[in-house]
Amino acid sequence: MTRKRVIVSGAVQGVFFRDTCRRTAAARGVGGWVRNLPDGTVEAAFEGEEGAVAQLVGWAHEGPPAAQVAQVLVLDEEAEGLSGFEVLPTPPPDAVERGHAPYGSPPSQTNP
Repeated sequence: MTRKRVIVSGAVQGVFFRDTCRRTAAARGVGGWVRNLPDGTVEAAFEGEEGAVAQLVGWAHEGPPAAQVAQVLVLDEEAEGLSGFEVLPTPPPDAVERGHAPYGSPPSQTNP
């Protein structure tokens, strides 16, 4: 199992990026989450089989038809055993911190 976190910039909010990402991940059996960030980017974590995760990372470079992806930052992370894929709420601006990873991780979702 592998995990990648992506930060996607460009015209990526208000174009159904999160919902299309959720549906694409579910169709490929990839677990994780996606959310808008206050700075206008979209952040997502993809977890699953290496090939399926690579497909989602590739998809993030294109996004849905209305998106205009300018840049995608890809980070390798430790797998957490995520199951399912969900759209998370946008965190408040003061909750987003830059550190080791571009943004703080939302609460873990682990298999029961």
